[in-house]
Amino acid sequence: MTGRELDAAGITDPELRAAYTRCRLLNARHGRTYFLATRLLPADRRPAVHALYGFARWADDIVDDTGTDAVPAERAAALDRLDRLLRRALTGGRPADEPVVLALADTAARYAIEPAHFTDFMASMRADLTVTDYATYADLRAYMHGSAAVIGLQMLPVLGTVTDRATAAPHAAALGVAFQLTNFLRDVGEDLDRGRIYLPADLLTAHGVHRDLLLWSRRTGRHDRRITAALRAAEDLTRGVYREAEPGLAMLDPVARPCIRTAHLLYRGILDTIADGGYAVLHRRAVVSRRRRAAVAADGLARVLAARFAARRSTPPAPMPYGGDALPAKEPG
Repeated sequence: MTGRELDAAGITDPELRAAYTRCRLLNARHGRTYFLATRLLPADRRPAVHALYGFARWADDIVDDTGTDAVPAERAAALDRLDRLLRRALTGGRPADEPVVLALADTAARYAIEPAHFTDFMASMRADLTVTDYATYADLRAYMHGSAAVIGLQMLPVLGTVTDRATAAPHAAALGVAFQLTNFLRDVGEDLDRGRIYLPADLLTAHGVHRDLLLWSRRTGRHDRRITAALRAAEDLTRGVYREAEPGLAMLDPVARPCIRTAHLLYRGILDTIADGGYAVLHRRAVVSRRRRAAVAADGLARVLAARFAARRSTPPAPMPYGGDALPAKEPG
């Protein structure tokens, strides 16, 4: 499968092929939900998605670094090194021997992805080394611009659109934020173990929740109605961001829509699982059942086949190159 994808994308250089393969492995290992959805894209676009998500996962692993005893200073140094390699690669230099950076730079060049999106991403990764909570939702949203919204903006050129880039961009950014808010809600307990709380303090305080109460619940396995109310409010907030994103699905290239629609449904399914489980995310991880995942994937595959059949029988508006105008529109933020 990897070779077929690389062949379809016209990636022939052996070093580049190895770099993209490394990114695909990272995406498959860490992003099961999105990796499944990516399989619904045309083969020639999958390597680029693997490069974008593989790089994001690699940077995130440096920040969390749960598998080693690295101290914060060592993690900061590793991020600084990654940032230097990235900047060099995006300006035409060689990214040393780092395959993930090599694949990312190649994808950025092929699809003319704005370098600022990667700069903003790295800024949010650095914040994770020192920031342990966010006072307001506005503060959290500013962080998520770099950690999540820009991922949606990076993806747009790869997916292609039937509108101009400026019209589709806010919805793509919102979908990235919705995905991350879902992860924050699902991973409350695990993030608390790392000393972080991503749910905004103003939302928690409105329901009488504070860090010590969360730690007590995590430690004892006991529930508290105030925590349940706060988590329900976080779910409502997240569903509102999904509604911001939904209009953008119809703006994508028809052959890319099944992929993003599938990811959208699977991530929203995590919210359903959290609610059905009584908001017990401090005590166990909410996981969408294999049956549900298979059903959504099967529906996505049917939509892929329908889109390809329709493309053969008609001549729809061609997706605009790189998802937008000849001159890139200014992105939000």
